[in-house]
Amino acid sequence: MTAVSGARTVDLVYFNAGGGHRASALALEAAIQRAGLPWTVRRVNLREVLDPKDSFRKLTGMDPEDVYNKRLARGWTLGLAQELKLLQGMIRWSHATLVRALQQHWLATEPDMVVSLIPNFNRALCESLASTLPGVPYVTVLTDLADHPPHFWIEKGLDQHLVCGSPKAVQQARSAGYADERIHASSGMLMRSAFHERPPIDRAAERRRLGLDADRPTGIVLFGGQGSKAMLGIAKRLPETPLILACGHNAALARALRALPARAPRQVLEFTPDIAHYMRLADFFIGKPGPGSLSEAVQMQLPVIVVRNRWTLPQERYNAQWVREQGVGLVCGSFAKVGPAVDELTGQLGRYRAATRRIQNRAMFELPVILQDILVRAERPAPESASAGLESRTL
Repeated sequence: MTAVSGARTVDLVYFNAGGGHRASALALEAAIQRAGLPWTVRRVNLREVLDPKDSFRKLTGMDPEDVYNKRLARGWTLGLAQELKLLQGMIRWSHATLVRALQQHWLATEPDMVVSLIPNFNRALCESLASTLPGVPYVTVLTDLADHPPHFWIEKGLDQHLVCGSPKAVQQARSAGYADERIHASSGMLMRSAFHERPPIDRAAERRRLGLDADRPTGIVLFGGQGSKAMLGIAKRLPETPLILACGHNAALARALRALPARAPRQVLEFTPDIAHYMRLADFFIGKPGPGSLSEAVQMQLPVIVVRNRWTLPQERYNAQWVREQGVGLVCGSFAKVGPAVDELTGQLGRYRAATRRIQNRAMFELPVILQDILVRAERPAPESASAGLESRTL
């Protein structure tokens, strides 16, 4: 890497809706540290910037992110496509107010680069930065495999860089009018370093220790950090399949799953930071087509079973298409068909596992290089001839 002279302050903008944006911010912060870059990295929760007095919580008793997360946990996702359009309309209507609040934030904090890991707010974020701190680079890192246009990730006409984790997203950025030097392709989604490591492990012995079957194909069921009541239906339909059921922060769901009768051994997990370890013990993945958990499963060479239907989050629907295109698993219309899907997948486990091995995600190592290059270019002085020409035109 070409060194950037002196320490720089880099802000990573995230929020807690869904959990994946915060996880990506943490993963990127760790990747920057691992790369040895002399940067001060600050995580910026956009909700706290826009609502510093916590007015929403005082009025409703919960954070706006909590409302969204509870809906995910309960499976109340039907209609979110229409609600997304309403949210985007409200953001456009309050654009001037958002820009003013963000301008004050940038003036007070003076970052050397801003990296957004969130959708929907990038026009306000980018325009407020450009008007307050001209020349400070603004980078949007898509934490979805593709954009969900319009106005979701890739806003047209902004002075920004875009980091795209799939050829589909690169094509979308070009279609939106961005020049190639503003589009930076990575090989996938950001993941924590634990998913890139291969520690020695006796899978059979560890499975026995946890009360699982050492020899039969074992699935891991995962619906993000909030879990989902859909896991109850999956567990009921797979009484003969050994399962690791990861419930995240949803303790009530974990209790309900433990109470279900099953003929096959099961391990029910509440929140754990070591989900990579449990993925190493599994043979396949069942869950929603979220970009984070899907990428982690494929990285751990787990073929996947996911669903795409009216309840699938609109920004995650392309991910199911990606599963089919890459041949890394099966896409069902509903989890009512999870039993036959498990039979089909486990019957051809070797073929599906070989497909996962063909996908090499190096985003954790690529992103620091991309960001450093953007910062170096932003700080490089303009050529004298260009400066002189500009001066003569000004005169």
